[in-house]
Amino acid sequence: MLDVEIVCIGKLKQDFLRNGCAEYLKMLGAYAKVSVIELPETKISGNGDAAIKKVVDEESKSILQYIGNKRAAVVAMCIDGKKFSSGDVADFLAKTSQINSHIVFVIGGSHGLSKDFTDSADVRMSMSDMTFPHQLARLMLLEQLYRAFSINANAKYHK
Repeated sequence: MLDVEIVCIGKLKQDFLRNGCAEYLKMLGAYAKVSVIELPETKISGNGDAAIKKVVDEESKSILQYIGNKRAAVVAMCIDGKKFSSGDVADFLAKTSQINSHIVFVIGGSHGLSKDFTDSADVRMSMSDMTFPHQLARLMLLEQLYRAFSINANAKYHK
């Protein structure tokens, strides 16, 4: 069974997001072992680009430490990544699962991921040209994973 981890910076703050994520995690259990790992947010100290860069670098370093030497395909969820349709996500899961049994999707904090991190990822994936809160991105990713697994299983959900 495919092992999928979603590594996120920060905890979900709204009940509707927590409830939605819990529902998709439950449904995903039919297709894969899916888990969400929440790493702590770095508090910003100061103003300006240097303060933001420091936060992004520290959070990205924390993610890299968590991933360590795992034998996993690493997918950086980032605004400047390749845009994937639902069918593309299904194809990605199907192809990747043939060569790797572990996939790690990474959602950075509110300021994103460092360029060094995204450059080192196996795949850079974008959900849309639109901007979404990073906490909503988790729910959207879980829904798309469920949709992709449903497509690959020829189930009715995705239609």
